[in-house]
Amino acid sequence: MSESTVSSSTSAHNGSRQSPPCVLTIFGATGDLTRRKLLPALYDLAAQGLLPDEFAIVGFGRRPQDEAAFRQNLGEGIKEFARLPFDEEKWKWLEGRIFYQQGEGYGDAEAHRKLEERLVEVGKSVGAGDNRLYYLSIPPEEFAPVIQNLGEVRKTARKAGAKGWRRVIVEKPFGTDLKSAQELNALIARYFPEDEVFRIDHYLGKETVQNILTLRFGNILWEPIWNNHFVDHIQIVVSEKVDVGKRAGYYETSGALRDMVVNHMFQVMSLVCMEPPTSLGADDVRDEKLKVLRAIKPMNTEQIARNTLRGQYEGYKEAEGVAPNSEVETYVALKLEVDNWRWSGVPIYLRHGKNLEQRVSEVVIRWKDVPNVLYNEEETAPLKSNMLVMRIQPNDGFALRMNAKVPGSNEIRDVRMSFDYAETFGAEPPEAYERLLHDALIGDSTLFTRRDESETAWGIVDPILNAWKDGHAPTPFEYQPGTWGPKEADEFIGRKGRRWHKPVE
Repeated sequence: MSESTVSSSTSAHNGSRQSPPCVLTIFGATGDLTRRKLLPALYDLAAQGLLPDEFAIVGFGRRPQDEAAFRQNLGEGIKEFARLPFDEEKWKWLEGRIFYQQGEGYGDAEAHRKLEERLVEVGKSVGAGDNRLYYLSIPPEEFAPVIQNLGEVRKTARKAGAKGWRRVIVEKPFGTDLKSAQELNALIARYFPEDEVFRIDHYLGKETVQNILTLRFGNILWEPIWNNHFVDHIQIVVSEKVDVGKRAGYYETSGALRDMVVNHMFQVMSLVCMEPPTSLGADDVRDEKLKVLRAIKPMNTEQIARNTLRGQYEGYKEAEGVAPNSEVETYVALKLEVDNWRWSGVPIYLRHGKNLEQRVSEVVIRWKDVPNVLYNEEETAPLKSNMLVMRIQPNDGFALRMNAKVPGSNEIRDVRMSFDYAETFGAEPPEAYERLLHDALIGDSTLFTRRDESETAWGIVDPILNAWKDGHAPTPFEYQPGTWGPKEADEFIGRKGRRWHKPVE
């Protein structure tokens, strides 16, 4: 067990815990993610007193950059994108701890040697010692050379007497299939033990996603009816209003299934369907999530053709970098089943797409109908099914749909009991990267994907990708931008009389 291991009780108390001394290195520091997400999140942490004085940020990039200009650009990003109000004094504190190191290339050994010298220098200047956190905000083809160089530098540093921990955060996509994910995992494992590896999935940093466990296991009323005896089906939707935009070239090698389903949506599904963990420790939670993925019922090519559906919005082929005959999906719907004692027979529908009517992410638990015995008159029937909607974004919260009688008549209508984070707590929840960066700094990996989770997820998706590639399923159906996807998707879920839940604005 390495020095970065934390006790199983920390994850419940991370919100007010200051991180230990550390030098954070961001590879790809001149990119959009750093300016829009990472530095604003770090500023918010600093503003809350969650970063120590013995802390520094070193940005590594290939382009020449004046350090003062680098800091100024990040400061402007913080003013625009930080959650908390901009405070000049707090910014001055953080600004003085930001540095920039230019290198010829991510795979250049000499550049990494010079970077290590700079990190040692900066670490001494702020009193951070040898603790390191590396953030790989770089193209996936650069992961391997950076990890290999970091590993070799680490060996040299240890021989020279360096102590402390070294952790690495890896952005998605973590592989493009099972084989590439296994190869990347094997490379990382050569240099970093698993408890120092943080495969980041920003969806797990969202407050509603974290609250799924509290909702389920912190309230006694859900557990008796959270199973196949009462639940009719589950829907998980991640819809986006934007098109692929400037990411068209990347999207041609990815598609909706690789880009969103195998990581974000599978993680959410695991939290919804998992058994109660023995504790809230990182491995106890992730053990139960892994069991869900392992229980996904395998499909042959005929079942894949029936239980998957692809779509592509009109105009996608006209985007720069897209092949004129492209069959890459910008919309995907899946019907899966967790084949275990709790969920056997309950279909789980996953739906994701670009250029849809509304930007929304939510989970819908739809319970079975009550017996049609008491309320079967014309003015009372049909009753609506009870439904729990967990809204991940925007307007994080929960809503429970029930039936109630209209005063002064026998009419029955569905009503909602709602909980909204901002309204209840008087503030917007922290940004996902804010929580995840803090967790990585203190060494809590609960909200990060473990190696076996990643590989098991790809093991589910690989047969689907291969069946599509080999022509065993229909090609993508076209849909109009600004709609809810192809009309065939309604037929897809409607085979058993079900329909997609339409999110409330």
